Amino acid sequence: MNFTPIARPYFRSVDARTMRASADLEHTQRRVLRQLLEYGRDTQWAREHSLTPALTPAEYANRQPICQYEDLRPYVMRMVNGEKDLLCPGVTRRYAQSSGTSGGKSKYIPLPNRSLRRCHYAGSTAVVARYLSNYPDSRAFAGRSLILGGSYANELALPAGVKVGDLSASLIDCINPVVNLFRSPDKSTALMSDWSAKLPRLVEATRRANIVTLSGVPSWFLTLLRNVMAAEGATELHQVWPNLEVFFHGGISFAPYRKLYDAIIDPAKMRYMETYNASEGFFALQASPDDDSMLLLTDVDVYYEFIPLSQLDSDNPATLPAWEVVKGDIYAMVITSSNGLWRYMIGDTVKIADTNPLKIKIAGRTGAYINTFGEELMVCDAEAAMARTCAATGASVTDYTAAPVYTTATTNGRHQWAIAFDNPPADLQQFARILDNELCNENSDYQAKRTGNIFLAPLTITAVGQDAFDQWLLSTGKLGGQRKIPRLRNDRTIIDKIIELNTSK
Repeated sequence: MNFTPIARPYFRSVDARTMRASADLEHTQRRVLRQLLEYGRDTQWAREHSLTPALTPAEYANRQPICQYEDLRPYVMRMVNGEKDLLCPGVTRRYAQSSGTSGGKSKYIPLPNRSLRRCHYAGSTAVVARYLSNYPDSRAFAGRSLILGGSYANELALPAGVKVGDLSASLIDCINPVVNLFRSPDKSTALMSDWSAKLPRLVEATRRANIVTLSGVPSWFLTLLRNVMAAEGATELHQVWPNLEVFFHGGISFAPYRKLYDAIIDPAKMRYMETYNASEGFFALQASPDDDSMLLLTDVDVYYEFIPLSQLDSDNPATLPAWEVVKGDIYAMVITSSNGLWRYMIGDTVKIADTNPLKIKIAGRTGAYINTFGEELMVCDAEAAMARTCAATGASVTDYTAAPVYTTATTNGRHQWAIAFDNPPADLQQFARILDNELCNENSDYQAKRTGNIFLAPLTITAVGQDAFDQWLLSTGKLGGQRKIPRLRNDRTIIDKIIELNTSK
């Protein structure tokens, strides 16, 4: 039965509310800040920083310093051990395990019930609502949604009742039982931690199901889809799931993977919608199919501030509220949210695509760039250049990372790229030349440093197997549904290890 017509009125009201909030950005964000200050007023953090609901945005910025995770870690670990009213009200039993800090320790992001309900689930609902508004012919509730997520972790000796793991594990675990009527696989399969056992279980659980929508990270999803097709002897995914209509994707840029998906899914039958759902919150969604920027969600229990890149190295960086950012500029994003993150720098940089309503594009991580030679290469530059290079050469990639090769007494510095090809180019040197040119087209600073080979020599490419990337991820404990390869690093820590793993096979 197709339940979409029954669901549409509810989602129509959700979408209208989302769009109204976006159109009234300043008023909405001021209201959200007041609500968050009221919500957290009796916490130890609020008392220590004299935070009250009466603070204006400017007063709040003056009173509350920008936070890094290490500022919050002592409070979070006390929360894990059962203390209440520290960063957010009450006792918090769930935590999203996020990327390790420079010290190598994992981060645990609190997931109180309010944050799950008013941010993560609200953001997911807004995505479906916007999709249904864009596509009146959708039959999204005529079958099941295949949601590919992670699992809980086992690295802590946790108190009874406390769960730590991928954000997606808690989202699946706490999901409204009604949603389970439209979701695959079952919860026990979805939360398995051993991916060598989980993958065949996922294939068996979904290959004969009526899958209508997909939701997850593009890289690992590709592996699952290929295994499903192989199990069914199919050459095209719609042979397995004829009613499949949309992939809600996020976590990493989809651009390098688009050609790989087009090779197994008929583009005329498939739609794609990007989302920005991080461990710290659900922040944005692609509002229009013909616009690849994402609408910032302004009413999901998150108050946003933005640090200009020129201020990143400051001990006390100046910030702008969301209604004062400038179109075309790149900022580091700072959030205050109901999960106890107070003026917290999440580590992502975004480019402002539009200000009315506020739309963004993810530019990369604050630590994911190469600027060894003054080239200021961002992840968004690399993703765009890689996509055009693949289109020009007919090649396709599954993973890559890049890092500087330092200047010596006899050679200029350059960039080295380690790339795993799904379909390798006929001429790797030509691929490198085209990629180098596309980076120049995308980034004027890189182009300036490359001019005449005076400051920066042409980039080089080392082709590696996908196994090398997988082994690196396995060594970090991040192999699976939420895996992400750091695209750019200003040092050689990651690329040297991946090349070592490739040559040691």
